[in-house]
Amino acid sequence: MPASTPRSRRALAIALDEHCERLAACRRCSHAPAVLPIVSHARAPRAMLIGQAPGQVETTGGKPFAGRAGRTLFRWLERAGLDESTAREVLYIAAMTRCYPGPHPSGRGDRVPSPGERAPCADWLEDELRIIRPTLIVPVGRLAIDRFLGPRPLDEVIGHEHEVEHVGGRAVAIPLPHPSGASSWVHQPGNKALLERALDLLGARVNSAAAGHRSVA
Repeated sequence: MPASTPRSRRALAIALDEHCERLAACRRCSHAPAVLPIVSHARAPRAMLIGQAPGQVETTGGKPFAGRAGRTLFRWLERAGLDESTAREVLYIAAMTRCYPGPHPSGRGDRVPSPGERAPCADWLEDELRIIRPTLIVPVGRLAIDRFLGPRPLDEVIGHEHEVEHVGGRAVAIPLPHPSGASSWVHQPGNKALLERALDLLGARVNSAAAGHRSVA
C-alpha cells in the first residue's frame, strides 16, 4: 500500500487531509444546510471500508457508522480482530453517498440513496481510491457490493474473496452485508455462516497487512 515508508505515509496523510477538507465543505446536492458529509479520520489506512450512506446519527457530520448499524458493524470487525478504535485508524471509511438520505418511507430504516443522489458523490470515492490505492476493500451492503462486484446475490459473494480492479489499482474485496437492523439477510438460514467466513477472511488479511506495515516502520 502507499504507506510503505515513513515519507509515503506522511504524503498519504497530507493528501487525505486536503481531500477531506474539500469533502467536508461539499454542498453539491440539495440536502438541507444542516446535513453535512461524513468524513473518515484515518490518515494511514491499510484498507478501505465502503458503506452505503450515513444514518441519521451522522446527519451533522459525525463519525461514520456512529449509530446502531455502526455498533453492529464494529462488533463484526472485533470478531475479525479489530476493535473500534483500531478499525477507525486502519480502515478509511467511505460510502457511496456522504450525506444522510433521509428515512425510508415505510418508517423502517433509512432510504436508499437514488441514482441521482449517488452521482454527485461518485467523484469523492474515485479520488479516495486514487489517493489510497487500497489492496483490500471491504464493501458493506448492496450498493457498495454492486459497485465493485456487480449485481449478484449476496449469498454468492459474501464469505469469499474477490479480485477487483479500481482506478487506484487492484485489490481483494471482502464484502459484508449491511449491518442495519432493517436488513434481514444475516438472519436467513446459512447466511450467518457466510458472514463468519467473511470475517475470518478479513481478519487474516488485516493481520497480514499489519505484519507488513510493522516490517517497514
